[in-house]
Amino acid sequence: MGNYFYDMIPAEELAQLTYLPTLPDFLEKLKNDYADRKAVSDLKTTYTYAEFYERIGKRRTVIEQLGLPKGSHIAVWDRNSIDAMELYLAITSAGYVTVMFPAVLQEMQMLGSLKKFDVAAMFVRDEFRPMCDKVSVKMLSTHEIADTFTPSAAVTKDTLASIFFTGGTTGVPKGVMLTHGNMMRGAFNGIFMTTSVLKEHRYIAFLPFSHIFGVVRGLLSCFYTGALVYACEDMKAGIGTLPMVKPTCLVLVPGLCEILLGLVKMHGVGFLGGALEVVISGAANVPPVLIKEFKKLNIKLLFGYGLTESANLVSGNADVETLPTSVGQPYPGQELKFVNGELWIKGDNIMQGYYNDPEATKEALEDGWLKTGDLVRQDENGYLFIEGRIKNIILLKNGENIVPESIEEKFYQNPLVRDCLVKPVMVNGEEVVGIEILPRMESFQGDDAATIQQKLQALVNEVNTQLPPYARIINMKIRTEDFKRTGALKVDRKNS
Repeated sequence: MGNYFYDMIPAEELAQLTYLPTLPDFLEKLKNDYADRKAVSDLKTTYTYAEFYERIGKRRTVIEQLGLPKGSHIAVWDRNSIDAMELYLAITSAGYVTVMFPAVLQEMQMLGSLKKFDVAAMFVRDEFRPMCDKVSVKMLSTHEIADTFTPSAAVTKDTLASIFFTGGTTGVPKGVMLTHGNMMRGAFNGIFMTTSVLKEHRYIAFLPFSHIFGVVRGLLSCFYTGALVYACEDMKAGIGTLPMVKPTCLVLVPGLCEILLGLVKMHGVGFLGGALEVVISGAANVPPVLIKEFKKLNIKLLFGYGLTESANLVSGNADVETLPTSVGQPYPGQELKFVNGELWIKGDNIMQGYYNDPEATKEALEDGWLKTGDLVRQDENGYLFIEGRIKNIILLKNGENIVPESIEEKFYQNPLVRDCLVKPVMVNGEEVVGIEILPRMESFQGDDAATIQQKLQALVNEVNTQLPPYARIINMKIRTEDFKRTGALKVDRKNS
């Protein structure tokens, strides 16, 4: 298991890549190893790693001038700009705690978040400034940068670095406290993929920096290997830059993978720029059909499994073609155990807890073990398979339990299905198992509504033969519009 990831990349590259326990250590590596490489760009301005390092130090000067005690919480309310990248690294390396606010926050949500997370100061994008009249904390523009350089602070791997928004293991919004060691373990785990990692890769930062996947794999892991990261302040505009940027690797959620495939069908494979080798996907179920579609384009789609509470990355799958339903092997440096089917994890990637929420922390952590809330099995070769979420289990009136994800997985293996949701529904006063299916319309080749209904019902009938009688689907609904989605583009089970 320990060699699964290390064997992916050339030995000479692996020798240059080691786990660094703090973000200041990380920044020194970037300056020393990649000084002349291009680090970040917004297509107007490009900075090398040496220039990026200097700018982060000048940002630290602005932060120190606030006069806040070390460990104070500082929010960044921005889009995926170079400013946001620099501020995240400057705040954490200066010994403060970064809280990345989602760009989609409304005024009252923003004010509530400032209070909830005890934010002492906030860097605000100019376009969001009109919503900040009632803000009582110190406030600065995200463009603020000084003329002088301030070195990094003395921090340890156990120093708190970030608080990230999450639904947590119980579905209630919380703030996950991640240390420098947590963040850097997640970033190090993210470097492994089935190609040279030290070549000068190009990425586009599509995923929001308010999401752990966006910061850890979409940003820090890229910097770890000296890649060039293009800012993406607007997703639609960012997609339009693909032919110009010519990315070699992209970090996406499955919903964005679907969008890219649709655009390729409209504009041809050249729309992707002609250099794309690998797509890393996560944060939601990755249907096997996506693996096949990207393979047709000579692009490898890789994915894995992680949680905000585990600094994003727990496992990764490089064998997607032979094991398309597995989330892969666990990354090194973790202990795993299974308690009544639930995966528990211990390691230096596991959070300190939920901010100001001791009850939720006690529920999620036990003697250093994170209770993931996920039902997981591991095969004899060490590969993990997600069976479902404990909180999503459907309890029928007859006392039987159904894990909806285990049924949905059978549908995702069929190219007729883009997305689906298994849930209890009432039919003639009886609660039965139902499914809503969002069809992959291009798979029906112009079939009329009656034929689509017939084909999908035949699929339901086929899946039912693989299920115990109490779990069989009695009611099917075909959706003509998309499901409601979470910020990570997952199907919103509560509101769909």
